[in-house]
Amino acid sequence: MAATPAPPAAPPKPTWEPRRPEPPFPWLRPTIRIRLTLLYGGMFLIAGIMLLSIIYLLAAQALNTGNEPLFRIAGGTDIKVTSDNCPAVNSGLSLDAFNAAISHCIDQQRQAALDNLLSRSLLALLGLAIIAFAFGYAMAGRVLSPLGRITRTARAVAGSDLSRRIELDGPDDELKELADTFDDMLERLQRAFTAQQRFVGNASHELRTPLAINRTLLEVHLSDPGAPVELQQLGKTLLATNERSEQLVEGLLLLARSDNQIVERKPVDLAEVAEQAVDQVHAEAESKGVEIRGDRKPAVVQGNGVLLERVALNLVQNAVRYNVPEGGWVEVTTAAEHGQAVLVVSNTGPVVPAYEIDNLFEPFRRLRTERTGSDKGVGLGLSIVRSVARAHGGQIAAEPRDGGGLVMRVTLPI
Repeated sequence: MAATPAPPAAPPKPTWEPRRPEPPFPWLRPTIRIRLTLLYGGMFLIAGIMLLSIIYLLAAQALNTGNEPLFRIAGGTDIKVTSDNCPAVNSGLSLDAFNAAISHCIDQQRQAALDNLLSRSLLALLGLAIIAFAFGYAMAGRVLSPLGRITRTARAVAGSDLSRRIELDGPDDELKELADTFDDMLERLQRAFTAQQRFVGNASHELRTPLAINRTLLEVHLSDPGAPVELQQLGKTLLATNERSEQLVEGLLLLARSDNQIVERKPVDLAEVAEQAVDQVHAEAESKGVEIRGDRKPAVVQGNGVLLERVALNLVQNAVRYNVPEGGWVEVTTAAEHGQAVLVVSNTGPVVPAYEIDNLFEPFRRLRTERTGSDKGVGLGLSIVRSVARAHGGQIAAEPRDGGGLVMRVTLPI
């Protein structure tokens, strides 16, 4: 009898404190709302002070330009008025024409000062807007950096690295509380998955051992040449039932293990996996008169080779077993398309209604929602395929084939 496997070690205790005591004055906590209020209020205050200072300087310069004398009185025996800013008064004018020219020049000078003020104010506003957006972008990134850390940890956990923790440092605000709550949840999830793995390991031993003993006893009794015919027939029936139970146990355990994400990944070529599956099913296909064909191109993915081989084996076995009595074929192809590795298994067979496709992936279900009960399998093949594909970050899609049969398409990220 095989030795009981040692249960997985319990995860280490967290090094942080998920729940901290409430402060004596909770309203004094540096919450995100208070910090954002102070941040953006201070930004607006600084921007207002800068804009006010710039407008003041520009207005002072404009007023200085507007107060420049329009003309000067040249000395001499005859008083003569000259002006660089208002050339119209340089020529001899009557008093009314002189006053009109002076008023016109004053209006022009005031308008030039206002235009200058407007253009410089717009340039200053544009510069302040660029500075404000850059400063706001930098500060927003600083404020939201804990969220980025939480997101990266969540992505790592989605890849089945349940040992990752955020352990966020900083003020005791909403983000710190969210990170601690998330760490606490991860701790519970890791313990739950560890308990599940321990259960699967124990169940694997406890269920396999009695079935293996029963198979050995039945084979020993069937090897006795003096056993009655009735007893031999009963032994064969019991042996077939025991074999079916072993297949059911293996399928259930594989389904339980493949429901989790794959932690240890290695390069696996789907073409090689498909070839292995075809070789294992070749004899059965020949006995049923089913031709296996297809072009299998290299398509390397990161995953578990044993589980991926089981995916290809289940698909090819189903394609061979659920085929037409004569002249059937199975086409197995692999390729790399658009950054994904694709395994396609097509076969001839009975016509499958489109509304029955979803039932094929349910455990212990077959076509037309009948329960399992034939010698073709235990009804877990496609459930295992879907579970393994999801654990590798991929998916499986099935569609009826024209004339009967199915087209199974498994896509995995490269």
